[in-house]
Amino acid sequence: MSTALTVIVAFLAVIFVISGLSKASGNEKGLSGTREVNVPDMLARTVGFFETLLALGLIISMKWNWMLFFPLVGLWVFMAGAVYTHFKANKLRTSIPAFFLLTLISIALVLNK
Repeated sequence: MSTALTVIVAFLAVIFVISGLSKASGNEKGLSGTREVNVPDMLARTVGFFETLLALGLIISMKWNWMLFFPLVGLWVFMAGAVYTHFKANKLRTSIPAFFLLTLISIALVLNK
């Protein structure tokens, strides 16, 4: 794994562990962004649980590189869904973090080749 890919994967893992745990735990701040775009709390908590699992998959894949593709694709799907949900709710400004993470995941997928 190249240094650039390692840095990106480590950054994504930290971000998604924090984000996923804050949503999955039902924390008010963690759910505020999803409530803003009319996502039900139970769905947001489920997404947070899977974000956390996928972030742990990123951490594990730093040891076994062949696994990296699967958590990256899973997170890509979640972030694409987040961007779509923000656009659908007409909250373009709040979609910027999800779009940034989607871009980073896309870069990681390209570097993973």
